[in-house]
Amino acid sequence: MTDASRPDPRYPSLAGTVALVAGASGGIGAGIAATFAQAGAAVVVHGHRDRKAAERTAQLITDAGGDALVVTGDLADEQDCARLVGEAAAWRGRLDAVVNAAGIQPVQPLAAMTAADWDAVLRADATGAFVCTQAAARLMADQDGGGSITHIASIEGSQPAAGHAHYSSAKAALIMFARAAALEYGPRGVRVNTVSPGLIDRPGLADQWPEGVERWHRAAPLGRLGTPEDIGAACVFLASPGAAWLTGQDLVVDGGMSTHPTW
Repeated sequence: MTDASRPDPRYPSLAGTVALVAGASGGIGAGIAATFAQAGAAVVVHGHRDRKAAERTAQLITDAGGDALVVTGDLADEQDCARLVGEAAAWRGRLDAVVNAAGIQPVQPLAAMTAADWDAVLRADATGAFVCTQAAARLMADQDGGGSITHIASIEGSQPAAGHAHYSSAKAALIMFARAAALEYGPRGVRVNTVSPGLIDRPGLADQWPEGVERWHRAAPLGRLGTPEDIGAACVFLASPGAAWLTGQDLVVDGGMSTHPTW
């Protein structure tokens, strides 16, 4: 991670802003949090249950000269979410951006899926976004400059994968929800968008799923897997003044995979 005390010139400057990154205890969320810090934002690092993992992400930011606060709570619980969003806003007196990277991605064949399985994924991946958007927008609408809310969706929101009926459905719902929220909150100065990642690399992925990684490398026009920082860069852009007239959009960040013919 670069020195967060000097905003990284690769990114639009977010100096003087405060960003809450939900689901930042690891993986994509941690990369997004780090990228916001590199762009100069003060970052509120959220974890659901694993506070120690969220603290590790925050420590990486502060070690690099950035500013970070840890909050924990359940995004899908209205009272808990209102509390943690309130804590984020109270930290520096405002909340300019929220990125929701929280969610789960179990793999289950549809025929063996129970209603409880379905509900668990929809709650984590869609209901949490609904509750988080309401809580954040209430605060952002009352401050100068409004704010930006970005939810992490997936290319599976438009192209399903076997074993992911609940996940793909939740991400499709998330994309449409963000568009609906953009319509209703736009007049109050709050922009709402989604970012849909493709396959994002993580430690051990090539060993766990070698055939999938090989297929991706073969098919993707840019010839590589994505990184959490690739997704972070997209989120920083959406939170920046450069995206001031951009709302209700789904930004696909997949190395061009969605251009590849499916026949």
